[in-house]
Amino acid sequence: MTEIRAIRDAARDESARDGAGRIETRRDPAAEGGDAAGTDLLPHSIEAEQQLLGAILTNNDVYDRIANLVRAEHFFEPVHRRIFDIAAARIQKNALASPVTLKGFLEDDAGLKELGGPAYLARLAGAAISALAARDYAQMIYDYAVRRELIALGRDISERATRIEVDSEPKDQIVEAEQRLYKLSEQGVTERGFVSFLRAVTLAVKSANAAYEREGGLSGVSTGLVDLDKKLGGLHPSDLLILAGRPSMGKTSLATNIAFNIAKAYRRGRRPDGSEGAVEGGVVGFFSLEMSSEQLAARVLSEASEVPSEQIRRGDMTEQEFRRFVEAAKTLENCPLYIDDTPALPISQVAARCRRLKRTHGLDVVFVDYLQLLRGTGKGDNRVQEIAEISMGLKALAKELSIPVVALSQLSRQVESREDKRPQLSDLRESGSIEQDADVVMFVYRDEYYREREKPGEDNLEAMAKWQETMERVHGKAEVIIGKQRHGPIGTVELSFEGRFTRFGNLVRPWQQDGDGF
Repeated sequence: MTEIRAIRDAARDESARDGAGRIETRRDPAAEGGDAAGTDLLPHSIEAEQQLLGAILTNNDVYDRIANLVRAEHFFEPVHRRIFDIAAARIQKNALASPVTLKGFLEDDAGLKELGGPAYLARLAGAAISALAARDYAQMIYDYAVRRELIALGRDISERATRIEVDSEPKDQIVEAEQRLYKLSEQGVTERGFVSFLRAVTLAVKSANAAYEREGGLSGVSTGLVDLDKKLGGLHPSDLLILAGRPSMGKTSLATNIAFNIAKAYRRGRRPDGSEGAVEGGVVGFFSLEMSSEQLAARVLSEASEVPSEQIRRGDMTEQEFRRFVEAAKTLENCPLYIDDTPALPISQVAARCRRLKRTHGLDVVFVDYLQLLRGTGKGDNRVQEIAEISMGLKALAKELSIPVVALSQLSRQVESREDKRPQLSDLRESGSIEQDADVVMFVYRDEYYREREKPGEDNLEAMAKWQETMERVHGKAEVIIGKQRHGPIGTVELSFEGRFTRFGNLVRPWQQDGDGF
């Protein structure tokens, strides 16, 4: 310690003789990929880099406060990158990083020799003003690094756009540029680290208070389906909800109904925490990878106007039905439901478009129809790994934007081979990752669909009578089976289903038919 103090004192004396205390550096143009004049034009702060390195070499605990924000490649000066890299490696091994301990690793460094050799390390430590400002310096270094990345990205986009090549379509260049921007934005997502129990408790109390102020209703966004809300408590921020079912069960219809209910109920105002936003319902983003936006809108209008969807598709409507259809369209034209029907979207694009929508119009819930039609980055060796990447990406998106994400999913054919066709968690395709990442897994099941296909022959009167009795019991009914719920009970919720309008609704019980229903 005596030797370090002597070096530091000598460095302070030298700085005092210098007059300004500034440490001069000379950059290596080759390391920056260009000439010195060109690199000088890029945003940077040599002084901030020197202050941060000096603070780390003086007090190694500073590194723990800035490690989740700054990496070696964020430094503009090549020598500073190497100093930070070696210091970080030693600190991570619980070894001391100081001018003396780093000297042996950098004695032969050509860049450091130009700056005065190991004595430059002592000057860095000696010129460090305060460790308290280290986080500010780190943020400044990171911000400048991002600006340089943006400049480089802009130049690359411009250069590629000027080169006219057969295998490089403008549309492909736009997608690639968006993906690179997404990766760049992801670098800024720093780790939140530990949160005190006091803060965690405060957040839990705020959530409970929000539910209490709604008279014991919901802490999340209402689906518009009373029994489902009772089971789920609404759709909660940061949750990934999987809605699965076999073809023709109505999973897209249910998702569309819930999305429409949320958007229709949207009311903006001041929340209990003082922020501005949705106090009822919400702004909905709907990724329809299977159906076009027109087809999806037709489903919503079919429900709102009570005109069968097949009649809308054929244009087979009476004048009164067409008038109802147009009036419903006018009523809902300002509904905050945004549809993206781009096919085969990569998960990175989904995240980027959700951020953009939240920034421009707000965003409270996202629906994805359906999960298996999304694409990963292509780095996975097989489809199971790709699905794992997609489900993890959707969960990360829910947490990042603090919104519920509802993703539809297919079920494997093994459901059809069982006598009881009600789905189970094991029926999910690539179920390992989906089941693990999801906070809620729900299955849509309509017994009526299967019973219709069991109709006996007309000559078997006894079987026909039994079948008709069964059909009367299951007609117009659907089940939402909650197979997993991280924060609540599992079980079955019964809903009504009107196939003509592809509409799910609250099931009226026998004791509610006298006017005391929903």
